Amino acid sequence: MKNIEIKSSAIVYNDISELDKEDKQLMDKAIEARKKAYAPYSKFSVGAALLLDNGVVVLGNNQENAAYPSGMCAERVAIWRAGSEYPEMKVLKLAISASSAISKVDKPVGPCGACRQSLSEYEMKQKQSFSILFMGEIGEVIKTNSLASLLPFSFDSSYL
Repeated sequence: MKNIEIKSSAIVYNDISELDKEDKQLMDKAIEARKKAYAPYSKFSVGAALLLDNGVVVLGNNQENAAYPSGMCAERVAIWRAGSEYPEMKVLKLAISASSAISKVDKPVGPCGACRQSLSEYEMKQKQSFSILFMGEIGEVIKTNSLASLLPFSFDSSYL
């Protein structure tokens, strides 16, 4: 038996104003996408913005459905749209912003487990990690350099 230690690192910014210009612009796009989310049931809106290596920004937002769990998260809407429309382009960065119509979301909201797995697939596919920034509606922004920081021991095609 052996014991291993898993380490994850992230940068925590006090708020969006501390981001560099490119990261702030991408987060602003995620906020725009969040405001267009369809979340009549949970009242929890999420927006995602992906920066591709050709300079295109692909947006996604959560889409709910009365027949839970038929809806889809913002991150998967964005990554699958990028994969469909720009299959040869690499993802450089992902920004995520979340808000609620019920209460103020003042802490960073990272991707759910299903989204982490889907994002991991694209990181593996492109053989290059991408940074992920996430925040609530206000407050701190967390930035990681790779999806692996959020999903150690991920499942991938090497197991198939």
